[in-house]
Amino acid sequence: MTLPDSLAGRTVAVLGGTGPQGRGLARRFAAAGLPVVIGSRSAERAEQAAAELAEAAQGQVTGADNADAAEAGDLVVVAVPWKGHAQLLKELADRLAGKVVVDCVNPLGFDKQGAFALPVEEGSAAQQAAVLLPDSTVVAAFHHVSAVLLDDPEVGTVDTDVLVLGEVREATDLVQDLVSTIPGARGVYAGRLRNAHQVEALTANLISVNRRYKAHSGLRVTDL
Repeated sequence: MTLPDSLAGRTVAVLGGTGPQGRGLARRFAAAGLPVVIGSRSAERAEQAAAELAEAAQGQVTGADNADAAEAGDLVVVAVPWKGHAQLLKELADRLAGKVVVDCVNPLGFDKQGAFALPVEEGSAAQQAAVLLPDSTVVAAFHHVSAVLLDDPEVGTVDTDVLVLGEVREATDLVQDLVSTIPGARGVYAGRLRNAHQVEALTANLISVNRRYKAHSGLRVTDL
């Protein structure tokens, strides 16, 4: 595919890129021709994941620890578990300064009744990121995209809309362009970061849908 002009020359780093969601996003971005750096707590694990994805990539895929990946990326996706979200961003604030940071973390808990949204003092994971990264531009996106579909090389298109939230129009437009590199996906602007809580929490509902119907559900916004 032809990359949007806005992404020309940009490297995408995926922090938590060895986890299911991060790895799936890294796969799709690399397949579209973007240079990708997979970040992980373990540089060795990141390098191994990069080597596995490189065969199907149109762009260069490398691995590094999260700190070096954050340094290398022009556009940085945060796909780490909620439990480690705040600590990681505190540690990397300097390296992420001046960059667009895409937060796709869902603060969820799980019990015998299934998934449920956790309270976040700042309001949402994305708002927490904005507080911890005052010198970065935080955008919320990719919360509802199936990791299973993203990371399956046999799945040609991932038919879903991706809700994109943020404070800066140029940044949300850029992330919508990033979404468009995934065949079948469409980025839809869905408001400012104060509206991220319900977007993150909706993931619990989709997990319930998936469990009941043995599916990998996504979202479509009508009349657009």
